[in-house]
Amino acid sequence: MLKTILKHQNPCRIIGSRFKTSSVQYVESRARDPTFEKLMDKYKNLLKVIAIQDLILANPTNNPPSVSLDFLSRLSQKLHLNRGAASFLRKYPHIFHIFYDPNKSQTFCRLTDAAIDISRQEAEAINASLPLVVDRLVRLLSMSTTKSLPLRAVFKVWRELGLPDDFEDSIISQNSHIFRLVDAHEPNTHILTLTDEMRDKSFVASVENWRVTECCKEDCSDDRTEIQFSFKHSYPPGMRLRRDFKAKVKEWQRLPYVGPYEEMGEKRRSKAGTMALEKRAVAVVHEFLSLTVERMVEVEKISHFRKSFAIDLNIRDLFLDHPGMFYLSTKGKRHTVFLREAYERGRLIDSNPVYSARRKLLDLVVLGRHAMLTKESRSVENFQTETPCLKDENGG
Repeated sequence: MLKTILKHQNPCRIIGSRFKTSSVQYVESRARDPTFEKLMDKYKNLLKVIAIQDLILANPTNNPPSVSLDFLSRLSQKLHLNRGAASFLRKYPHIFHIFYDPNKSQTFCRLTDAAIDISRQEAEAINASLPLVVDRLVRLLSMSTTKSLPLRAVFKVWRELGLPDDFEDSIISQNSHIFRLVDAHEPNTHILTLTDEMRDKSFVASVENWRVTECCKEDCSDDRTEIQFSFKHSYPPGMRLRRDFKAKVKEWQRLPYVGPYEEMGEKRRSKAGTMALEKRAVAVVHEFLSLTVERMVEVEKISHFRKSFAIDLNIRDLFLDHPGMFYLSTKGKRHTVFLREAYERGRLIDSNPVYSARRKLLDLVVLGRHAMLTKESRSVENFQTETPCLKDENGG
């Protein structure tokens, strides 16, 4: 990608010109952004924390909700807890409280008061934003060529979209004038679709709002016609842009295309037609990321929407081909893409209540074992010191 633009890389692609290369070479050739890489270093542990948190909260029979350490140890490999469950839990005493239940003769783990409070804040923020959530889901369906999506695909990104965990009941069933669930041709598969009266509803994509803002700036020095089909670009630090690459980007920015909520029309096999399809695909994934709470998503999850969105290109390649708009990270054994324009110094520029609550949990993850000043934290420390049975299988 971008064969002539990186100072210290050997990229394999230029916009509008594709060369064969292996997936490994392709991913390794991307220009890394230290800010996003540091953020993903934190997120990869946050995802493990959330997985354990969900297991605890899904077990309300215990009061307070908790799970046994034996149960978590059996799931260590699936949860990617490389040094075992006990070792991982000990790293986050502000989130997990380990205790021994003499009645059951077992060691258990529950959430700390701080973690429970953050979970409650997130749930309250989601419930308070239900109208926005409904609009988000309608927009997602409206980008589909059939105004419908497999329900299993929506389940893949329910957290990213800020949907409540019971969204089938609280969102779909409660808005029967907007959504319908129909049986698919496959067994045990359902399709979520818009009702007839919602199919003709029009939307403005987030990039179009940005264009209006740019044009209305008093100090705008760009020709208004240059912004008409443009996307906001910024590049990783140290990424040197050569003159020929800038010319390619400028040409691509001017290229007309079909927006994410517009009907595609007939596909053209010409070079211009291929470029237009690619630009439409960029517009669709740009809008998809704009609909997510944290302006980020795993590439594997968004790939489930390729057919519904009529994207014929490899999604990951699309992100790598446009480093000015997207940043692809491979931290934590997963590929995660960020909408570059939405972030500044590792934080969302335009925050929202759900993101704010999740950020508090991330802050506790970053805090780790530091600042253990509460009585609860000290009791965890004492328990770890006095209970040798908590050592994991690797002695961690």
